[in-house]
Amino acid sequence: MRAPLSWLRELAEIPAGTAELARVFTDGGLQVERVEDPSAAISGDVVVGCVLDFVEEPQKNGKTIRWCHVDVGSHNPPGESARGIVCGARNFAIGDKVAVALAGTTLPGGFKIASRKTYGHVSDGMICAEDELGLGEDHAGIMVLPPDAPVGADALEVLGARDVVFEIDVTPDEGHCLSIRGLAREAAQLTGGTFTDPFATPVPAALSGQAGGVTAGYPVRLESPACPLFTAIRVNGIDPNSPTPPWMTRRLRAAGMRPIFLAVDITNYVLLESGQPLHGYDARSLRGPIVVRQAHPGEHLTTLDKIDRTLSPSDMLITDDSGPIGLAGVMGGLTTELQRDTTDVLIEAAWFEPASIGGTYRRHKLPSEASRRFERGVDQGLAFAAGRRAAELLRDLAGGVIDEGYTVAGAVQPMPVQTIDSTLPGAILGYDVPEATVIEVLRASGVAVIANGGRLTLTPPTWRRDLVDPYDYVEEVGRKLGFASIPSRVPTAPAGLGYTPSQRTVRAIVAAMAAAGLSETITLPFLGDADLDKLGLPGGDPRRATVRVANPLSDAQPCLRSTLLPGLLAAGNRNTSRSIDDVALFELGAVFLATGDARPELMPSVATRPSDAEIADLFARLPDQPRHLGVVLTGHWLPTRWDAQAEPVSWRHAMALAEAASSAAGVVCVRRAAEQAPWHPGRCAQFGVVGVDTFVPFGWAGELHPSAVAAWGLPAGACAVELDVDALLSLGRPEAGELVSLSASPAVKQDVALVVDDTVPAAAVERALRLGAGPLLESISLFDVFTGPQLGSGRKSLAYSLVFRADRTLTEAEASQARDAAVASATQATGAVLRT
Repeated sequence: MRAPLSWLRELAEIPAGTAELARVFTDGGLQVERVEDPSAAISGDVVVGCVLDFVEEPQKNGKTIRWCHVDVGSHNPPGESARGIVCGARNFAIGDKVAVALAGTTLPGGFKIASRKTYGHVSDGMICAEDELGLGEDHAGIMVLPPDAPVGADALEVLGARDVVFEIDVTPDEGHCLSIRGLAREAAQLTGGTFTDPFATPVPAALSGQAGGVTAGYPVRLESPACPLFTAIRVNGIDPNSPTPPWMTRRLRAAGMRPIFLAVDITNYVLLESGQPLHGYDARSLRGPIVVRQAHPGEHLTTLDKIDRTLSPSDMLITDDSGPIGLAGVMGGLTTELQRDTTDVLIEAAWFEPASIGGTYRRHKLPSEASRRFERGVDQGLAFAAGRRAAELLRDLAGGVIDEGYTVAGAVQPMPVQTIDSTLPGAILGYDVPEATVIEVLRASGVAVIANGGRLTLTPPTWRRDLVDPYDYVEEVGRKLGFASIPSRVPTAPAGLGYTPSQRTVRAIVAAMAAAGLSETITLPFLGDADLDKLGLPGGDPRRATVRVANPLSDAQPCLRSTLLPGLLAAGNRNTSRSIDDVALFELGAVFLATGDARPELMPSVATRPSDAEIADLFARLPDQPRHLGVVLTGHWLPTRWDAQAEPVSWRHAMALAEAASSAAGVVCVRRAAEQAPWHPGRCAQFGVVGVDTFVPFGWAGELHPSAVAAWGLPAGACAVELDVDALLSLGRPEAGELVSLSASPAVKQDVALVVDDTVPAAAVERALRLGAGPLLESISLFDVFTGPQLGSGRKSLAYSLVFRADRTLTEAEASQARDAAVASATQATGAVLRT
């Protein structure tokens, strides 16, 4: 929400200065993102001038310029009554007031004004257009100021360009602050000022048994329970040629809205000022009574953006005898649109159920200023006053006549009453808040308070439908007293046994990745079918069984991730696209795997705590959420140095990282060649744990397939790892992640060289050696691979170093016996022959 300070001060007495107001807004929960001063980019003098005369002079280049004499009052040269200025614009007349930048002034963009000779004259200044002063985008002609602007005065002051604008991040529960009225009320309360509500007129009660209001207005019928209140006021005979006054144009632009023409500008102005969305209908185009109802299946509506929309029964409509004329609370229909020649206007000010409006605009991908406010909750008591304010502006600025008959269909819903203990705010906030202070704060917020023996009966104002639960009132007291008032206390740590084995193991895995030189990242847990297509996943891949989010942040990524790789590969692409070629990132987070349970949605009431059975049912519907470890590597593992060439990343590094994570979890892993998208089929390994006759997999690592590399825009040779951390936790030692003391017993090293067919993987031989060696084996490593004619065609020699250790001193004979058992196991499993 963008709020000009002058507009805030018009509604409230705010004693604080700009910096202080920004601070108290932020301390009160309204984060001030930016304080903007439109005039900050201008240095020097921009003054009001009066055009005394001009001569139009055609030029050889086909352009016609005006040689003007402009009176700038006390800024005229000594002894002169005007300044001579060359101007290329032709949209002003003699006697018009204009903005003149004097010589020595610097305009936005560093454009310096000087007296210089041009087109045969010395131009002593510049008559400015809107875009030249940084006040808008119009460059078609210079700005003509109000006739009563005093000559020689500060033109930026006259234009309101010296008005500071606050850009405020309004959280979803503070919908009442999406208006100048709401922000002015908050500013007055936070700074100790006074607030005068220009919209204090209550909604008149509807006549019993009639759709109309206190007098006979335009007929309206409410058939949707999502619209409990609808007011309508008609204004006839407006002058369609009436311009939007400059003060309104300036405020609309400062608040981030584009001026269109007067009738539309007034509805937008009142929306910004009050927070009540309005809609204006060209009354000439209405056919019969207005009916608010839900859409029929298959109905269509062409909205103001000229798009024909197919409607669903979840959409609430404004209709007349011709059919739908508006998507309630979101956007009007094209057939009843206000035109530049409209003379009769029907102003709608209604209240719509927030959930209904939120669902409709998301379904149609049609966010608007109106829907943004309706989905957060609009003040029901505001509708009539806001409609009346718009009608009065049409009367005052366009000569319209307000119809004596107006419509009030429905009524303002009663506000929820809550009773709390007066000590509750202090108990929750953690410091003493006297009852008198609680009452004072809440009454200043508009809450009706009845105190009775330490109990407070509270009724919120119509603009605060967020005040429902007792703790909503605690938050309100905390915000208004300032969160900075809450004392900082370090909570006492409860007695316990420290981290669980699972927590220690996860931390050990993270530490192992960081120790290897990787940077941890956290990516958004969403993906779409396009992301899985870029990975090259086949149709039946389990990772395509995704969980769809009911209300996704992006339609391109509507599902919870079933793999960490899309987020990591996108992060890799962001880095490499910014010339950071050597990327080593990892993430440890949950993935979400669909269980195939197609039971209907369960939505317990939020008014009370769900029952134990409902909670159990909710948990039963959750997808499986195992934690995964993902890694992406690109570029070089080691850079070029004076004494060594760069070492590019390869599948070896990916596999080493997978082994490091497994080791940190206390898992002795094995790997085998595998084919799994998105990895290169010849450079991919599956990791797992081997039992007697089983292989339990827990992840993959290797070089990415070239098609996946190209799809994600990564450098050739990029590598990746993805491991199931929860599977590692179930397979690892409970003491993983703890410090282990060094053994006092000496190790015995034995080397073996085995000859096998060159089709036998080294990992298969290692696996067989490990199984045969038994519990005395501490570690095993491959240190030599040899091929040659002396071994025979198609044969290779693999040399392994075996380290044996026990809780005592091993004899050479015991170590040799374990080594022989390992060799026998490898011979049986792979056909290995001991090389002598």
